[in-house]
Amino acid sequence: MTVIDPNTQTGWVPEADDVDDEEEMPLSLRLSIADTLTLGNATCGFMAVYFTTTGILIPHLAGNDSGGMARHSAATAVILMLCAAVFDLFDGLVARKLRSSPMGAELDNLSDLISFGLAPAYFVLVYGMVADDAHQRMAALGAIVVLLAVVLRLARFSCVTMKDGMFQGMPSPFGALTVVSIVLLELPFVATLLAILGTAWLMVSRVEYPKPRGRLAGAMLSWIVLSMGLLAAWAFDAPSGQLLLQTGCALQLVMGAVIPLFATARRVNNFRDNRREARAAQLP
Repeated sequence: MTVIDPNTQTGWVPEADDVDDEEEMPLSLRLSIADTLTLGNATCGFMAVYFTTTGILIPHLAGNDSGGMARHSAATAVILMLCAAVFDLFDGLVARKLRSSPMGAELDNLSDLISFGLAPAYFVLVYGMVADDAHQRMAALGAIVVLLAVVLRLARFSCVTMKDGMFQGMPSPFGALTVVSIVLLELPFVATLLAILGTAWLMVSRVEYPKPRGRLAGAMLSWIVLSMGLLAAWAFDAPSGQLLLQTGCALQLVMGAVIPLFATARRVNNFRDNRREARAAQLP
């Protein structure tokens, strides 16, 4: 109940300590170090969209499309997606070593949606508008499928509990880099579209992929740094830069197909070992 002073007609003011306690930021709204890295992930994804628009799409629509500018902007956009993947890799490591705020999981999903859903889907859409042999509407369809695949994959990741050390479906950072690699390979349009749709299917499939931990995380980080170097060589028209980039993109596609095969083979071997142990236990 508010107490009114009849002389001043003003309400009773709570003590300063009470005000400070009420205005203190709740624990759920405090950002941790891991959350800051996650926000860096989202920033890189947004800037990738920016460079794709200003360096590729707008010059093409204005009729002053320069091959060098488009190449530099495309390389910059993909490098930013790679940087987003680095942030995504380290925010999980930091969260496990230190701590994450209660917002951490939600921030991670929202940032991944920007960097590995919107950014690669928009890259595919712009490719359909600027490539000579592309069909804009079909490219738009492929971009929508990529975006929806990432949305479904992230939603399922939040709801389904997988065994430790495994992902169900291709991880969205790996899927985004695979989609971009398909575009940069400059294959015929039909082959490009089919490969993009196949990657989207892998992201929502039940195929298992190992989580990047330990040596695998180091290998993934090394691959990202190497990919940045290949993109820089291609952007600045270094000798054999085009060949090096296409080789790197082809290796990305091969890894996307081969990694789940190793995971499946390991699961089959574990199943056989368990059956063998069960039979041995039943023997007298």
